[in-house]
Amino acid sequence: MKIQRIFTLSFILLVIFFCSSAASADDHEDFLECLQNYPLISNNTYTPSNTSYTSILRFSIQNLRFTSDSTPKPNVIITPKHESQIPPVIYCAKENDMEIRTRSGGHDYEALSYVSQVPFVIVDLINLSEITVNVAEKTAWVEPGATIGSLYYRIAEKSPILGFPAGVCPTVGIGGHFSGGGYGTLLRKYGLAADQVIDARIVDVNGRILDRKSMGEDLFWAIRGGGGASFGIITAWKVQLVDVPEKVTVFTIEKTLEQNATRLIHRWQYVAPRLDKDLFIRIILTRATSSQNGRNLTVRAAFNSIFLGGIDRLLPMMQEKFPELGLVREDCTEMSWIQSILYFAGFPINSRDVLLNRTQPSVPYFKAKSDYVQKPVPEYGFEGLWRLFYEPEADESVVIFSPYGGRMDEIPESSIPFPHRAGNLYKIQHLVYWQADEVQDTDKYISWIRRLYSYMAPYVSNSPRAAYINYRDLDIGVNKNKGPTSYAQASVWGIKYFKSNFDRLVRVKTNVDPQNFFRNEQSIPPLH
Repeated sequence: MKIQRIFTLSFILLVIFFCSSAASADDHEDFLECLQNYPLISNNTYTPSNTSYTSILRFSIQNLRFTSDSTPKPNVIITPKHESQIPPVIYCAKENDMEIRTRSGGHDYEALSYVSQVPFVIVDLINLSEITVNVAEKTAWVEPGATIGSLYYRIAEKSPILGFPAGVCPTVGIGGHFSGGGYGTLLRKYGLAADQVIDARIVDVNGRILDRKSMGEDLFWAIRGGGGASFGIITAWKVQLVDVPEKVTVFTIEKTLEQNATRLIHRWQYVAPRLDKDLFIRIILTRATSSQNGRNLTVRAAFNSIFLGGIDRLLPMMQEKFPELGLVREDCTEMSWIQSILYFAGFPINSRDVLLNRTQPSVPYFKAKSDYVQKPVPEYGFEGLWRLFYEPEADESVVIFSPYGGRMDEIPESSIPFPHRAGNLYKIQHLVYWQADEVQDTDKYISWIRRLYSYMAPYVSNSPRAAYINYRDLDIGVNKNKGPTSYAQASVWGIKYFKSNFDRLVRVKTNVDPQNFFRNEQSIPPLH
């Protein structure tokens, strides 16, 4: 009798498994059948049976951690060529219980733009990449599939004295970057990319194509820093361009621990957030070999800077505010703003066409985290950090300190959903990389960065320990894969990204997508 019960239970489980698999397959087939009613989309639809499916999926994956055989793959990939092709995808996905993930450049640190644990469709916006620059108005319309690099290129093509305050990595897609805030070397002068958005177009859960006026100010507020994927599919952004001088000055000064780096970094915390808005000095920390004997490990700090002006104005400022760094004329180079973009990205400054490339020279395996510092870290705090850099897993680790102050102190926390403004001295990005032949050690590398994150806890913001949504980190909390996510559950991660702005984001979500169709592991939930 006991054997019979076991057999019956096993049979039931098998039936459930095959039925659920069949249901998933049926949903997928029904979704494709639904799309047949919209013939213009068929040429831009790819399933695993298409020969180009894998290459299209892989092309915009920017973290090899999510390319393993065990990583869930989309049932369908759609690459629309016009915003009018997106509403039918939403209709058919809703009708057939398929989740939508929207991908612009593929840089989501946790792959939420192209991986899901339930049956899903990728709407890949790679073909929506048009950029229109209006020099007279100092504005640009930018489609979400364009990259930061291509935006910079098109601006510089039209004017040498206009720029835009977005990020330093040129292959990042506009769609995710803008909707999460987006920052770069101009943040102390002009704030974030999202601070400059003056209009947008979005396809909502009902398939309506809306602009700023028709979507209303609440939804327009939410998509500028609140993560656009929670609210719809954004198809275009209108941005205000900013003034840049004909010549800027850049420098990078490297110091190891033996060259007094710890004391310089400690001093930088007091100086960098209070400098003139035109001056941005970040610190990039990496592990190195000591030049004294060529064997011992050390930490190298690169003071990496741009000044919106000439050398003659910069030098007296540095001699007054940060003489300890020892900046001299020979350290500095004057160049155009667009050349500085290439300089910060690590390219030759006259290789402008490289900004049009969508792919990185090499795609890494990595894990990242973020922090905000509100009180200077004591020297002994850094000395403990260096010990972590000496561990084997830190061989290719990078920690970046980006100074705040300037314009960031002036913009209210509630201006857009991105809340990290006055009171922050600098932002930290923690990164650890590894190679393909080290995949078996992935857990060790992730464990290392979690230990680093834990070590930094006493020295960074708390209640909440703030984080930056564009440095996505699922360790700080996730929603349920299935079923409703409570406000309490989502607020675990939501307050860290958005602080008190999370409440307003939830209200907007409840209003525009009450059934939570646009969802992922860290999407804004509606109130139930």
